[in-house]
Amino acid sequence: MVYERIAAKVVDTSILGTKLAFRCGRTANNRFLKAALSEKLSTYDATDLSKRGTPTPELINVYDKWGRGGYGVILTGNVMVDPRNLENAGNPIICKENESSHLRKAFSEMARVSKQDGALVVAQLSHAGRQTPLVVNEHPYSCSDEQLESVFVKSGKPVPLQLDQIKPEVIDRFISAAKFAYDTGFDGVQLHAAHGYLLSQFMSPTTNKRNDRYGGSLENRFRVIKEIFEGIRNEIPASTGFIVGIKTNSVEFQKEGLTTDDAKSACAMMEQCGFDFVELSGGNLARMAWAHERESTRKREAYFIELAEKIRPVFKDTVLYVTGGFRTAPAMVDAIKGNATDGIGLGRPITAEPDLPLKILAQKCMAAPDTKLDQDDFIITYLLCIVQMGQMAKKPASALKSVCDGIADLSRVEEAENFIKYAAGLQKEVEKLTVERKPFYGIVPYTNLF
Repeated sequence: MVYERIAAKVVDTSILGTKLAFRCGRTANNRFLKAALSEKLSTYDATDLSKRGTPTPELINVYDKWGRGGYGVILTGNVMVDPRNLENAGNPIICKENESSHLRKAFSEMARVSKQDGALVVAQLSHAGRQTPLVVNEHPYSCSDEQLESVFVKSGKPVPLQLDQIKPEVIDRFISAAKFAYDTGFDGVQLHAAHGYLLSQFMSPTTNKRNDRYGGSLENRFRVIKEIFEGIRNEIPASTGFIVGIKTNSVEFQKEGLTTDDAKSACAMMEQCGFDFVELSGGNLARMAWAHERESTRKREAYFIELAEKIRPVFKDTVLYVTGGFRTAPAMVDAIKGNATDGIGLGRPITAEPDLPLKILAQKCMAAPDTKLDQDDFIITYLLCIVQMGQMAKKPASALKSVCDGIADLSRVEEAENFIKYAAGLQKEVEKLTVERKPFYGIVPYTNLF
């Protein structure tokens, strides 16, 4: 039971329950998208690549809860396509190095539990590129040798992909992972081309300093994405009903970064390619755009909704989702009615309350829990998500009265104060692991006050 919710007026939420059709022929039951969150609950081995990336029973427990949460589409967290270039230890991975019947069984079960109440489940495919942590790879691949400078992740000097490496090491890996997802029961895949990961690195003039056919003009920087999409569709035609979406930046808040005009042009290319949906977000690990860049954005509640409104006109057949900042039903309803977006992406609020969409659709609540943390503090809210997903992971939903049982409720001031103290120690532990070059992943223990 949530102690306190964000204040919001009562509105008719029926529009959020209307269906959403994709150009491949599939239909989502409602407008809610469970956005990708990095769970860090898959297997990891420091030396044996074949032992990395298998979804654990704990990870499946997490999706068992989201699978009962009332979403139209459920996106997985980062499913990596290269075991050497990870977002973090503990990522699920689909690649030739870890292929096995056990891996297929684990992903099949993950897909099955996600679809329990009719959601479409889509695997987010990703390659971290230069944002690969130092503990995983000292010299990750990237499109250029621009090294990441970030307070969040310590990364090594990247190795630029040679022209003849791009197809086997990037394009073919994404295509193969998509075929695996199709074979194991997923309804689609999403290419992660946002937040500074490899496909975003190709897209951004900040990181793409190439002078071959994959660099220079926006068309050239988009080429790797286009070739991945075409490769997937050659193997899995749209007539199968298999969804192919993409996550992209609406803007990069940094010098020489992707501008809104660039993003608009890129989205027009995505529409022309034939992507089923585009999810707009923004920023990267060098500069987190979702840390409230503008007062007006905070007032509008969705961090990127104003930018989305500028990009929106390019979409004719491609569905648009906006992720970032939605907390109240009135804002969600207004965004749909105002045609700013077709769907609503939810991330951080759904680790506190996995069935938030179900409750909003049933008019049982009008807002997310009023978490008593500084929402501009990326690190503490990130750590909270990790802790809450670990709490979700401990038991399957069938062993609980509610999918929210056991999850820390930080809408209580006392719980928030307790967590802030805990998080300070946890942050020091993570920093210590980073210095020692040890990975941080798995369930993070935290004892609730209530």
